[in-house]
Amino acid sequence: MLNWLSQFGKDPEGGVTRLLYSVSWLEAQEALRQWMEQEGLEADFDQTGNLAGRLRGTDPSLPAVAAGSHIDTVVNGGRYDGALGVAAAALALSYLSKVYGPPKRTLIALSLCEEEGSRFPVTYWGSGSIAGLRSWEADGHHADMDGIALLDAAKRCGFGPDSSYNAPFLELQAYIELHIEQGFVLEKTGLQAGIVSAIVGQYRYEIQLQGEANHAGTTPMQWRKDAMAAAGRMIALTREAALREGDPLVATVGSLHASPGLSNVVAGSVVFTVDIRHPDDAVLQRFADELLQRFAHMADTEGVRFAAVERLRAAAVPMHDRIMRELERICRKRGLASRVMPSGAGHDAQMLSAICPTGMIFVPSRHGISHNPGEYTEPEALKNGFKILADVLYQFGYGSVDL
Repeated sequence: MLNWLSQFGKDPEGGVTRLLYSVSWLEAQEALRQWMEQEGLEADFDQTGNLAGRLRGTDPSLPAVAAGSHIDTVVNGGRYDGALGVAAAALALSYLSKVYGPPKRTLIALSLCEEEGSRFPVTYWGSGSIAGLRSWEADGHHADMDGIALLDAAKRCGFGPDSSYNAPFLELQAYIELHIEQGFVLEKTGLQAGIVSAIVGQYRYEIQLQGEANHAGTTPMQWRKDAMAAAGRMIALTREAALREGDPLVATVGSLHASPGLSNVVAGSVVFTVDIRHPDDAVLQRFADELLQRFAHMADTEGVRFAAVERLRAAAVPMHDRIMRELERICRKRGLASRVMPSGAGHDAQMLSAICPTGMIFVPSRHGISHNPGEYTEPEALKNGFKILADVLYQFGYGSVDL
């Protein structure tokens, strides 16, 4: 199914570009709907374009359990990110229905309409709408690079608040997401599965340094107000401090801009970014506070003005302990070597955790490559992930597992 899905939005370079409300995205969602119906699932869209395929349970009093992910991609992305979770959920429900018949509890395969935020400056639009964290009123005005608003693009695809579809709402007992790791921890440790403990919290800062631009040849070193020198010390400190703190904390300087940006002028101002992530909010806060304090001291010693502007503050989202234990049990029963690990990237599960317990399963990614055409997971790893997902859905739908 992954190869089939990759034909929708296939790029000449070998990757996949399937942006929200594009032709390729709509064709993929509609093809999935038709496939679900052919497999005996009740498939329907909501107003945002989320697709739900239901394997109806015999006890309507029991809230449903859902599994899935998203089918939108980054520009020239890979075949596995998001799509794996959608394909595995749909195939799992088809398999369970054929082997065991109707479940007691309704099971849902979700193809969420958007997670990446690649076309519009809104991430987790699909899952966030279900969770009540995104809305047409707050987000419908956001425009893409061509000036097309999200709401207008949705209407062109037949969706939107005035469409015939129902508002995005699901009453869920749990949500479980199978995903490629998008890193290389599992590959390097030789493990077959990761049980996600939490989606990391993330702080992002823009560091602004203001010194004094001056002649590179005539300004003595000891009297300079060199914004670049201060930035260099701070960037080095960021890496050193993160290494001292140790895993799973990560800190990244990913962007730097100097002005006037000339080889023969002492930099008068520098702006750079710092991205810090950790699954424990207390650790994240302490590390960020200490790092910024040391930045301020370095700025003073270099004679430059310092400001840290917070651009993002996202709390860590723990996965549900009962679901984690069940996933670990399934891995042990199947003889699959696994580890509990945080997710350094965001996922739809963090949005849906606002309305129900959530869990995530990782399978290895070759060389940790993601968001480009080189993204790849071995067929055996895909099978392992499918088996774990099908097993946990069986336990919720047919067995005795409850929350």
